[in-house]
Amino acid sequence: MSNIITGNFNYGNYYGNGYAGSYSSNAVSGSQKPAVNPGESTKVSPGRKSSPAECETCKNRKYQDGSDEMVSFKSAAHISPEASASRVRAHEQEHVNNAFSKAAQKDGKVISANVSLKTAVCPECGRSYVAGGTTSTQIKYPNENNPYTKNKKSADAASLIGSNLDIAV
Repeated sequence: MSNIITGNFNYGNYYGNGYAGSYSSNAVSGSQKPAVNPGESTKVSPGRKSSPAECETCKNRKYQDGSDEMVSFKSAAHISPEASASRVRAHEQEHVNNAFSKAAQKDGKVISANVSLKTAVCPECGRSYVAGGTTSTQIKYPNENNPYTKNKKSADAASLIGSNLDIAV
């Protein structure tokens, strides 16, 4: 018998702290607004407030890790929508690596490690991005001092004695 520690530990929860504020333009060449996100499309999608190039929400969105592990994003940091998938995936992989390290230190075995990424759509410009991720792990630890484990092993041993008898001699 062994102890199995299981559960959804919510490692690596990201919190998109983007906010949409009113944008005030200082008369720059007619009615054009300066690009907040240079290199992005200036086309405003139907039903949206701004284009990806002018989106204050995407510019101010920050990600922060909510776990008690030593991993990246312990302090809030900005990730562009284009890079969010790879950066969040890499961050969640840090949690998986930590689970394997933790299991190895106490002679445990990682039974499963699942990563899920959450996507969202920016309400201001309509661009999709990875909003965060969660890592769930199960680690199995041996427990040789447990009296139930000792009893099960002795019962298994008693039932296996003589089961591989070769009478062909």
